[in-house]
Amino acid sequence: MSASPKSVAVLGGGISGLTCALRIAQEGHRVTLIEGSEQLGGLGTFFEHDGRTFEKFYHCMLPSDGPLLRVLETLGIRNEVYWKPTTFAYAHQGRFFPLNTALDLLKFAPLRFIDRIRVGITGLYGRLVSAKGLDNITTVKWLTRLSGARAFAKFWQPMLEAKFGDRYHDVPALWFWTRFNREKGESSGECKGYIKGGYKHITDTFARVLRALGSEIRLNTTVQSIDLDADGRTIVTTAAGRDAFDQIVITLPTPQVQQLIGPALRREMPALDTSTDYQGVINCLLFLKKPLTTHYWVATPGSEHPFDGVVETSTLTDTADRGRRHVVYLTKYLHRSDERFAASDDCVRAYWIPALKQLFPQLQDDDIEASHIFRAPFVEPIYKLGQMQLRPPEELIKNKVYLANTAQVYPVVTSWNGSVIQAECTLATMGIGPSARLPAESTTISSRTATLKLARPRASATPLRPVVAKV
Repeated sequence: MSASPKSVAVLGGGISGLTCALRIAQEGHRVTLIEGSEQLGGLGTFFEHDGRTFEKFYHCMLPSDGPLLRVLETLGIRNEVYWKPTTFAYAHQGRFFPLNTALDLLKFAPLRFIDRIRVGITGLYGRLVSAKGLDNITTVKWLTRLSGARAFAKFWQPMLEAKFGDRYHDVPALWFWTRFNREKGESSGECKGYIKGGYKHITDTFARVLRALGSEIRLNTTVQSIDLDADGRTIVTTAAGRDAFDQIVITLPTPQVQQLIGPALRREMPALDTSTDYQGVINCLLFLKKPLTTHYWVATPGSEHPFDGVVETSTLTDTADRGRRHVVYLTKYLHRSDERFAASDDCVRAYWIPALKQLFPQLQDDDIEASHIFRAPFVEPIYKLGQMQLRPPEELIKNKVYLANTAQVYPVVTSWNGSVIQAECTLATMGIGPSARLPAESTTISSRTATLKLARPRASATPLRPVVAKV
């Protein structure tokens, strides 16, 4: 236990906040985790259907997600993750083209043969090239140079627009390079993971362990302001009142942080970059009575589709976790100011489901057991040239106020694993590592932890098997 335990508030109960709270509590500090919603997990929150829980937004793990898997090991649940081979396809004019091997790319009819070769060379180059200088060249310029203007316009541009809308022009090539180097697979094929009991099992285990370590978890508690009092102590104000803490770790999106900072705190801390905005997302989740496709992911970047992708998570999850139904997510990235983001649930269904039936003519109304619509306003940061210099610092006020959010994750992929990496970077700034003894009463929790890398990690350059990156 720390020689001088501190009172620490962690704001936000997503995976970053949960990881920070766990590691700080393991050091013997008094943690208060404050979450504005009724659930922990951020984008990993859930809802109930037919006696089971399902994520509102689809999730999976990769074998390369070492930091996240080490956290699950600390919680004693890593061995409950299971793995399955998955595949990816590209929808074009009513046909589905697998894109998992070099041979698939050579057969990719939407591109001319010479363009297929150039896209393949782009994939090979992306595996081998250094990341040096890629933060200062746009993805548009980099991919156009490698694949050619025709292949870029027909293949890469629709996928970039699907991710960033009309803001894709300034996204650095480093963002794209990282995706080339995330999904590392062997020649046997792509593999993804899920956990028994779903992501609710992860957040439930976090909550149980945190409480066993003496932490307090406050749900349905919206932070109204963060400031410093006359004595320089950090103050968190909620509807329930004002609480003073020795330290605060903020894991909220930067636009929300800007709105919460009080005048005394603002005078003491460096100015946060306000130019990094976020894309939101709409998910339409369908429970089907029969499978839709054999692919985990079908990209639908064409303008004729109202959604960017069709993700059939039942190709990955066991029937013990979903029943005999088949689970499909239709997903669309949109800015929160886009009028489509505010469209009613009924409007989304009325537009998206017929479009899905047109793409999959075998799907009938009777095949749909139920549908649900979910939205999140702050999901993917919209990166710009020189983003490495725009990332907020981990320490906002020395020894008092710290930040761990997705605006700092770059160039690592925005994911639960990326958020754990960032949490560990922030914890390292605080002088806190991952190894600590868990309480004796937590007998089901493994005390084995991995060594924290104190430097901000660089995306692995290990070659990945798929020829194209899934943006």
